[in-house]
Amino acid sequence: MSAPGQDGRAALGPAVARLRAAGVANPERDARLLLAHALGIAPDRLLLHLDAPMPAAAAQTFAAAVAARAQRQPVSQIVGERQFWGRWFSVTRDVLDPRPETETLVAAALEGDFDDVLDLGTGSGAILLSLLAERPDARGLGVDLSEPALAVARGNAVRHALESRATFAISDWFTQVAGRFDLIVSNPPYVAESEMAGLDPETRDWEPMLALTPGGDGLAAYRRIAAGAGGALRPGGRLLLEIGPTQGAQVSELLAGAGFADPVVLRDMDGRPRVVAASLPHR
Repeated sequence: MSAPGQDGRAALGPAVARLRAAGVANPERDARLLLAHALGIAPDRLLLHLDAPMPAAAAQTFAAAVAARAQRQPVSQIVGERQFWGRWFSVTRDVLDPRPETETLVAAALEGDFDDVLDLGTGSGAILLSLLAERPDARGLGVDLSEPALAVARGNAVRHALESRATFAISDWFTQVAGRFDLIVSNPPYVAESEMAGLDPETRDWEPMLALTPGGDGLAAYRRIAAGAGGALRPGGRLLLEIGPTQGAQVSELLAGAGFADPVVLRDMDGRPRVVAASLPHR
């Protein structure tokens, strides 16, 4: 596909064709991202390098990256990082790929005040660390059932110089959580078992099953969170949960039944229901 001495422009054509044949949704974009990665440059500088001969190591890296993408491995896993809320976060197969729609949750959280935040199912730590980066006086705890995921989160905390304010721990939702918080956030597993087969291969085959689905109707995590969040929030504290596009009413009902005030469903940039926000009443 690409050979030492071949320029980047010549290498792109066969790469795009291979990715298109594999069913990749945007083969031109992905081939360019992978070529920039192979050359060790920022994607926005690729045009300046397209006509230069490719070093042998870059040609090999590009060929391997295209082969991986043709197997539908996400670009973020191949290059090892993903941009979220204006910052780059390390990504592996042990964590969900941070997605732009999850920024809806971050934006909503930043509309209110908080000194301490709990992130349930923290994964890469992208949500928690984005919040702490925007609030220099805040501290936070991220919990997850996966130790490999927590290792990624800790690395991201160091990457953004937030390790002094971000703590990470193994916990099955609230089981190992002590104290109370001003804010609880979570992007829990919410894909129903019946919906798994319809997911794109990048998600279904490459991202951690534990972070995608709890099985059944997809609501098990919300039931656990609704039952435990009241004991982990200060009076007046806020709870923000990412949801699937059909789950707004059901999650709102769960939170109202657990004593949360006025759950509201927030929409993402595409107009889809994305976050349920609620608060714990002052007692």
